[in-house]
Amino acid sequence: MTLEFTAQVPERDFDVSLAVADGETLALLGPNGAGKSTLLAVVAGLLRPATARVSLDGRDLTHVTAGTRHTWVAPHDRQIALLAQDPLLFPHLSVRDNIGFGVRAHGQSRSASRAEADRWLAQLGLTDLAHRRPPALSGGQAQRVAIARALAAQPRLLLLDEPMAALDVDAAPEVRQFLKASLAGRSAIVVTHDVLDAVLLADRVAVLEAGRLVELGASESVLTRPRSAFAARIAGLNLLRGTWTGAAVRLAGGDLVHGRVRDAPSAEGAPMVAVCRPAAVAVYAAPVAGSPRNLVTAVVTAIEPIAGLIRVRTDALTADITPAALADLGLAVGQRVWLSVKATEVDLYPS
Repeated sequence: MTLEFTAQVPERDFDVSLAVADGETLALLGPNGAGKSTLLAVVAGLLRPATARVSLDGRDLTHVTAGTRHTWVAPHDRQIALLAQDPLLFPHLSVRDNIGFGVRAHGQSRSASRAEADRWLAQLGLTDLAHRRPPALSGGQAQRVAIARALAAQPRLLLLDEPMAALDVDAAPEVRQFLKASLAGRSAIVVTHDVLDAVLLADRVAVLEAGRLVELGASESVLTRPRSAFAARIAGLNLLRGTWTGAAVRLAGGDLVHGRVRDAPSAEGAPMVAVCRPAAVAVYAAPVAGSPRNLVTAVVTAIEPIAGLIRVRTDALTADITPAALADLGLAVGQRVWLSVKATEVDLYPS
């Protein structure tokens, strides 16, 4: 494995272990405060945890046990590059010299660093920007230069902390495609809140919640068959937690949810999740005659427009309905509703 990571940071209630393989890009997802930045800081050597073991290519970078430091490699000597949301380019240097800075930091001469910078400029399609200074660059151009500067230092591991967060909607697709080409065959961890980053950039996805690793797997698997609330939310899916009855998932309130069993549960009473799309959920303002197979009672928490439809959020499920249906139902926040979804639209997995 390229990176092996385990760390506990009690003051942040953080306890996570994971690994990144050689040439693999891992997307790190999770809500604010989940521990994503803590993980990057520990890997980069910017945070000294109470207990940790971080190794890169078999070389210990951090080894601390109950506050006793056994190994601690300085951040600049870890062969790790950390790229933040802000490009943080040197405003007084040209694009070429910004890229060459990382090369010079490894002891090469100014002429050698410029030659290496020119190679990266040509390879990444930035030659026409070589003599510009950062204030003359667009947000997307500056982020591309920052990525090139990080790669020019030849890091064994690249850490990217929401690289598209500060970009406008026009620049983000360009930088995303640039990153996709740049990360091919490289080991990297990308922190993101954007499902597109996870799908287009990452081989695997790790989901953190409250300082714990709650989900880890191939990007397609996590985003189409999520087992955590955050992964379901970022993928635009509904997720209900319950226990297996042998035929359905029983929710905490007693409602039963039937669906297609995608993975066989271990036994009755085992934790299970039910997943469905908001478009598959029907909303009723009164109990439904005929008792549909999956019927859940809920309270409306928000009503908002989305892509020509109306998204109705409740304390149980989210539903996408038409504006005409909203008018017919006369829905309001705080109203009790009945939600139904066909069993053929629900997937059931062990959680």
